[in-house]
Amino acid sequence: MSENIQIRMANVGDIPALIDVGDALFDYSIKPNRATEFIKDNRHHLIIALSDGKIIGMASGLHYVHPDKDPALFITETGVLETFQNRGIGRGLVNAMKAHGASLGCTDIWTATEPSNIPAQKCYKAAGGYEDDEQAIVYNFDVE
Repeated sequence: MSENIQIRMANVGDIPALIDVGDALFDYSIKPNRATEFIKDNRHHLIIALSDGKIIGMASGLHYVHPDKDPALFITETGVLETFQNRGIGRGLVNAMKAHGASLGCTDIWTATEPSNIPAQKCYKAAGGYEDDEQAIVYNFDVE
């Protein structure tokens, strides 16, 4: 990153800035109660990139344990506003999330993206990611 971009963990004080950026960065508008719940949950993590005090990128993650495995970190989403893309910000966010996962004792860090999402694939590869040998099939379920 060649410009003055700050990357750090989000806190509840960042919720107004999250609301401001809303669906320009996230899939949907921010729900303040859900943002608060997410940030206060010690297994959920949100790292943000800021330029001039405004959020321009984010990476979210979830670390989890399983009865037969050590802690793992799933990077759920990474996004950078279009006008800030291709500057290494996404890579910086992913690297910050990887470092955070390591600090939590995670022994496995992974993410997934659609085959059509070329920008995400470039970002993850630039951050040291590599494709798994076996491809996944995603199943969705209706909530009844």
